[in-house]
Amino acid sequence: MSIAADPTEFAGKRVLVSGGTKGLGRATVDRFLAGGGRVITAARGAMEPVDGVEFVQADLTTSEGGEALAKAALARMGGLDILAHVIGGSSTPGGGFVALTDEHWLSELNLNLLATVRLDRLLVPQMIERGAGAVVHVGSIQSVLPLPEATTAYAAAKAALRTYSKSISKELGPKGVRVNVVSPGWIMTESSVDLLKRLQAANGGTIEQARQVVLDSLGGISIGRAAEPYEVADVIAYLASDRAASIHGAEFVIDGGTVPTV
Repeated sequence: MSIAADPTEFAGKRVLVSGGTKGLGRATVDRFLAGGGRVITAARGAMEPVDGVEFVQADLTTSEGGEALAKAALARMGGLDILAHVIGGSSTPGGGFVALTDEHWLSELNLNLLATVRLDRLLVPQMIERGAGAVVHVGSIQSVLPLPEATTAYAAAKAALRTYSKSISKELGPKGVRVNVVSPGWIMTESSVDLLKRLQAANGGTIEQARQVVLDSLGGISIGRAAEPYEVADVIAYLASDRAASIHGAEFVIDGGTVPTV
């Protein structure tokens, strides 16, 4: 399922989506394509050809990978109008903070903070030169609602991304470049389905029981379900569009009511 899009909304717009080959990233690529945009993205692995999408095989957690994507974007597309930073995730083990080594921390920071910082540093200057551009950073509700069992480093990195986003919004707004943050809660992506299967295998029971384990760990979700990727992607697209021309330096939370405070 997807949300109907105006096929001319992003006509002529050049869009970079970091981490755009699966999950929320792929949904975001598809949303910009549905609006008529031209998209470039990157991933460590290969990507099947998609009309309207330029692909660079690169590891964005490294400075070399970020430079490769930025160079390709400028060379192939002549510049960018929209940066949508969807890259992120966590692979740290359970066991609380004492289980996290320096390597775990550096891995989470490179994926969830520095990959975005590097691309901004390389690509936002050409937006400043034109006096126009839109940047959307994808954060997480874990920046304010961390889960200490396994995602302390991820939550800390996303909190840093939130602060970084607000800081550069103050610098870039007067120069014509808008910066906003989308902070999802639980999204039903391929990795979420895999998580449910792992929980089912580890604990027994049904997939529904595994889903309830996740809901309980979050303290519940008021609407009773995870968000669908296309729902979050549509908010990302909205913030990047001219419809949101006066929205700047803001955070949009999409968590179905998970965070218990305003």
